[in-house]
Amino acid sequence: MTPKCCFLGFLIGVLLPGVVETQPAHESLKPQRVHFQSQNFHNILHWQPGRACPGNSSIYFVQYKTYGQRQWKNKEDCWGIREFFCDLTNETSDIWEPYYGRVRTTLAGVHSGWTMTQRFSPWWETKIDPPFMNIIQVNGSLLVNLHAPNLPYRDQKRKNVSMEYYGLVYRVFVINNSLEKEQKVYEGAHRVVEIEALTPHTGYCIVAEMYQPTLDRRSQRSQERCVESP
Repeated sequence: MTPKCCFLGFLIGVLLPGVVETQPAHESLKPQRVHFQSQNFHNILHWQPGRACPGNSSIYFVQYKTYGQRQWKNKEDCWGIREFFCDLTNETSDIWEPYYGRVRTTLAGVHSGWTMTQRFSPWWETKIDPPFMNIIQVNGSLLVNLHAPNLPYRDQKRKNVSMEYYGLVYRVFVINNSLEKEQKVYEGAHRVVEIEALTPHTGYCIVAEMYQPTLDRRSQRSQERCVESP
């Protein structure tokens, strides 16, 4: 449906609600599926347009608050926008606190009601990306260099803060392609891991993941990096 058709349909719904729909017009405008998506503590609020208009002819307004607070706060950068998302990373930076977000829309001078998220807790709900991995062959061994994703925060020196700030453990696995066998060769906090005792002229694939002991959670595995021993 084009924005023009949507707008006309909306006006008919306002003037002749019994013809088009039985719900009040402002209810059919309410944003749908309002929820947070969090990746490495980058916390983004997402939503979909209301049933009255699936296009981009509406504008949206976003508010947020910490659990337990009565007063909602406006997100100034997301006040009167046409996008279906809003970055609330800075507003939800205390990862131990639970938060709420909510969205409303306006079309043809009619305001919808607010649609609110479920309680969102960054520490429990963020998804952790796998570590970055680089492999170097040195004298028949493999040196695996690991690096955790960065957080959306900076330290006092304005440098990016690594996910290692929260006490991560790296796990490194080796797959012997000829035997089709996987073996965990390292688990710990070091970012440089040496893999020795490789069979000459054999193909190996290396894969890594991160583990957070406090939450008993692990990241997704990295993509396999494959090499052949000399």
